[in-house]
Amino acid sequence: MGLHNELNGITVVSLEQAVAAPYCGLMLADAGARVIKVERPEGDFARGYDASANGQSAIFAWLNRGKESICLNLKAADDLVLMRRMLVVADVFVSNLAPGSVPRMGLSGEELRKKNPGLITCTISGYGDSGAAAKKKAYDFLIQAESGLCSVTGTAENPARVGVSLTDLSTGLTAFSAILRALIQRGKTGVGIDLRISMFDVLADWMNMPLMAHRYMGGAPARSGLKHSFIAPYGAFGCGDGGQVLLSVQNNREFAALCCDVLEQPDLSDDPRFAQNPERYVNRVALDTIVSACFLQYDTPEVLAKLDVAHIANAQLNSVADLSEHPFLRNTTAMIGGTEIEMAALPVQTDGGPTIDVPGLGEQSAALRLEFGREP
Repeated sequence: MGLHNELNGITVVSLEQAVAAPYCGLMLADAGARVIKVERPEGDFARGYDASANGQSAIFAWLNRGKESICLNLKAADDLVLMRRMLVVADVFVSNLAPGSVPRMGLSGEELRKKNPGLITCTISGYGDSGAAAKKKAYDFLIQAESGLCSVTGTAENPARVGVSLTDLSTGLTAFSAILRALIQRGKTGVGIDLRISMFDVLADWMNMPLMAHRYMGGAPARSGLKHSFIAPYGAFGCGDGGQVLLSVQNNREFAALCCDVLEQPDLSDDPRFAQNPERYVNRVALDTIVSACFLQYDTPEVLAKLDVAHIANAQLNSVADLSEHPFLRNTTAMIGGTEIEMAALPVQTDGGPTIDVPGLGEQSAALRLEFGREP
């Protein structure tokens, strides 16, 4: 028996859009919580990210499977009343609107806990919810730049953004873990709490390795593409069939195995230029030339097999198309608008059926209006 519906009985109301809060909601729904996604009448703008699932968004399906959708115009008095009624019985209220938007509607945690003392609120912002930070508009890419992540990503010549929405996803995960902690605490105290998660804070924490290097080790590592800032041999090496294999040699034992079993030059490990990692790094151009000359004699599968036999850490430089067919990839499916789509499964496996429905815009509006149309 594995994890299955451990959050059954927990109701989450999520005033969410884009990626960060919806990813948190996805995790909660996968754990068995009832997640009610509140959308503006025109819908979460993420529904328009693409139209690849028979006219609907595959990216939206990835982030929103397993939820219910209700359309509310929170500028209208009746809909705001309905929102408050849902929050009277909710366990968790997640939001990622502009800072100050939710309190201005009278939906602050302090106000809501007057009727629902156990309510946990989780507000996700870009940079924080006070002072100048609250006024600065934020998107994933912009925070990657603002936090310094782009400065340590890319080649020596050009900085780059990480090719996935790292800020949004890391923030969604952080919010999910904070909510779980708050639920455990509420189980002991019976009282809810306000959680405030800043995307900038999340990424700043993830930047602590280069930050510590800057503060205490003489400077942040320079951008080096697929190379390492102090380890050799390390990086991508071409093979005879045009493929590339990534190599990471971490210690002298591995280097000796590489020299003997892969390069077939056992004496190389005793060469003073390569005896220890600092010397290997100083002489990395000469060492990389030797490794490249060897790898070019073989096709990619042959190089990978040799490295595996020698117990040398390696990987193939795959495309997204390669990932799609990767033998290690676990897939799951979701249904959106009657169309089944396939996607990578969540990393923590949950017992239960593999197909989860994605709500159409306002699909549960009528049922939820009926359910919460009267005072609880």
